[in-house]
Amino acid sequence: MNQKFETDNAPKPVGLYPHARKVGDLLFLSGVGARDAKTNEIHGNVYDENGKLVSYDIEAQCHTVFQNVKAILEASGSSWEKLVDVTVFLTNMEDDFKKYNKVYAEYFKENQPCRTTLGITALPTPIAIELKCVAMI
Repeated sequence: MNQKFETDNAPKPVGLYPHARKVGDLLFLSGVGARDAKTNEIHGNVYDENGKLVSYDIEAQCHTVFQNVKAILEASGSSWEKLVDVTVFLTNMEDDFKKYNKVYAEYFKENQPCRTTLGITALPTPIAIELKCVAMI
């Protein structure tokens, strides 16, 4: 059985893909960013008068992205505790890893899925973190 899931409790995808897809007993989440589900705002981002990003708060974005992942998991019949693998993409590994790792530890005290963290140059929206997750149903 192959089933797609979408929810209004997470930001809309920026392309033609679902929030998640169930295959067998596994749930695969598409890349989830740190945009607010209702406003599309990126918490912690500061822009100049021309709309150019001048600074961001990685901790605020971490909290938002984890809330978005949780919303997708729950809407898809899974839960935070059933995460088995998390791939994290950071646009500034050097400056953000320690802060992200601290917030990550708050959310994953009990359930500790496998994790890979990658430093990348950019994401499709002005976010500093994105997660790709696999969970059990």
